[in-house]
Amino acid sequence: MTFTPKTPAFEKAIKDSRNLKAKPDNDELLELYSLFKQGSQDPPFADAPKPGMFDLTGKAKYNAWKKVADEGMTYQQAQEKYVTLVNSLKEKYGFEG
Repeated sequence: MTFTPKTPAFEKAIKDSRNLKAKPDNDELLELYSLFKQGSQDPPFADAPKPGMFDLTGKAKYNAWKKVADEGMTYQQAQEKYVTLVNSLKEKYGFEG
């Protein structure tokens, strides 16, 4: 297993995402999830287990991450996009920090 470094901005965005005043909608949550997983690479997508047939939430999350991975997005790009997304969600929903 290789270690994927996390930028300080990415680490801060992870913490900030837990302090939004309102819950983002499902599409925003899936985007957050996919960028987080691609940015952290824990585990890398190729090693991630596929969800079961009846795990609809797991399938949605897996497919969102697969889309990002299939686009060839690097972990650095994913971390940058995650930070940008969290900052826009802080403006949209408010932030308790």
